[in-house]
Amino acid sequence: MRYFLLGVAGLLGANFALAQGFPSKPVRIVLPFGAGGVADITARVLAQKMTEGVGQQVLVENRPSAGGIVAAEAVAKAEPDGHTLLLLSNGTAVSASLFKQLPYDTLTSFTPISTVGFFGMVLLANPDAKIASIGDFLAFAKSNPGKANIGTITIGGTQNLAGELFRSMSGVDAQMIPFKDTPSVIAALRSNQIHLAVEFLAPVMGQIKANTVRPIAVTAARRYAGLPAVPTVAEGGIAGYEVASWNALSAPAKTPRPVIDRLNREVATAVSTVEVRDKLAALGVEARASTPDELQKLLVSEIARWGAVIERARIPRQ
Repeated sequence: MRYFLLGVAGLLGANFALAQGFPSKPVRIVLPFGAGGVADITARVLAQKMTEGVGQQVLVENRPSAGGIVAAEAVAKAEPDGHTLLLLSNGTAVSASLFKQLPYDTLTSFTPISTVGFFGMVLLANPDAKIASIGDFLAFAKSNPGKANIGTITIGGTQNLAGELFRSMSGVDAQMIPFKDTPSVIAALRSNQIHLAVEFLAPVMGQIKANTVRPIAVTAARRYAGLPAVPTVAEGGIAGYEVASWNALSAPAKTPRPVIDRLNREVATAVSTVEVRDKLAALGVEARASTPDELQKLLVSEIARWGAVIERARIPRQ
């Protein structure tokens, strides 16, 4: 017992010493997306503010790949000292059910730090069409079984699964039509090839403001401040419907708790500043930190939720 206690004391002492000296070099946030998107801009805004607090540069490294696997694997295999972090998203939860095998365990290969921000999507219609609300679309779909089309990008992507969830919860006989990118979705909507589109807010705010597309509902639990007149899907008649994408930070498994606690404090401090909140709000992102335990619970619930959507939609595992 004496040797056991000495060993525990030694480990605690080593962890404390590591935390006291952290960070001893630049901190990398590995991003599973390319440059220029909502997640990339969010990570860079956060990194810039965290740099001020940790006393070392916080850098963003873009490593995009299918399902975010390359970035996640790199962080899972990194030294668990807090200097290499992963930007998690709801896509991380989706990949856990969409892929037959991953080179890491989504729940055990990482140590959660904090959420960073939440952002919803929007359901769009052609402003020249007669669909001006969720009720209009449901009426059209029910009067024309199998002829209503919902367009999104990428089968298995967040927008696509949000559309699948909408189709499932509304009970309409509609077709999901995938496209390669957002401009293709918008072009199809404007040419009446599809009757409804599901997309993140940030990429389509320009078209909304130009009145080239019509927002009929947002997918989050409450209305988006930038479009206060647009109801939520739940307000539009699909009770219980709520989809919000999110970003968060995690570290490799076995990262010492004092380091995780330090990083958690730095994230919470950064996202509480007016500067960060305003910059993220311009992207349609609500800055919001969490405890590590809250993030872990979110990840568990999101894996279960999107796994069920994937199963109901019969999307083949990759």
